[in-house]
Amino acid sequence: MRISAKTDYAIRAAAELALAEPGTWVKTESVATAQDIPLPFLLNILAELRTAGIVRSRRGVDGGYQLARPATAVTVADVIRAIDGPLANIAGSRPEDVEYHGAAVALRQTWVALRATMRSVLEDISLADLSSGTLPPAVDALTRGEDAWKARL
Repeated sequence: MRISAKTDYAIRAAAELALAEPGTWVKTESVATAQDIPLPFLLNILAELRTAGIVRSRRGVDGGYQLARPATAVTVADVIRAIDGPLANIAGSRPEDVEYHGAAVALRQTWVALRATMRSVLEDISLADLSSGTLPPAVDALTRGEDAWKARL
């Protein structure tokens, strides 16, 4: 799975907003500084998250951004979908919509299984989990395997 810089920034920005007390408006400059995100890029990302209903904004000197729902009710998967669309797509199509023939017929099921696996992780981690640094036990267990931290080329 490839995570774009834009998606990475969006998740980090949303996690930063999750740290704020409910009802508190967070300045974009504060998020940009805390997460080392270029401000113009952050503004575009927050606009997309606002359109998706993940954050809300308020103009003015007392304005800023805040999560539109409790941090426990927003998952990493929600943020990814808001920025990139579906968690898994094959050349712009959903895995269940592609068709293969012959030796590749099982590839469709492979892509569906991959999406299900990504969902099992990304839909289990809320912004509250992420911002507190405490992952759900099932997700944390996946990081404990000896091979989890090794890249395969």
